[in-house]
Amino acid sequence: MFADLQGLPPLLIQAGSNELLLDDAVRLAGRAAADEIPVTLEVTPGVPHLFQAFAAILEEGNAALNRVTEFLGAAFGPGRPG
Repeated sequence: MFADLQGLPPLLIQAGSNELLLDDAVRLAGRAAADEIPVTLEVTPGVPHLFQAFAAILEEGNAALNRVTEFLGAAFGPGRPG
C-alpha cells in the first residue's frame, strides 16, 4: 500500500463488495492511478474474499476469471510491448 508503484505494469484489482479488504483494494487502485499506472478496479456485488476460487460453483467467480484472461491478453498478449 505504501510502496512506490511507479513502473508497475497495468493492474487489474478484483474485490467483492463483502470483501474484508475492499477498502485496501480501493486505496491501492487510487494510488496506482495517482502514479499513472493503468489500473482497473472491479468490485463484484455480494461476494466475499477470494470469490474467484469458487469459479466452479459461483458464476461471479467464473466471470471474474474470464475477465482476468481477457485483461492479461489485452495487456501482455502478442503485439504488446514488454
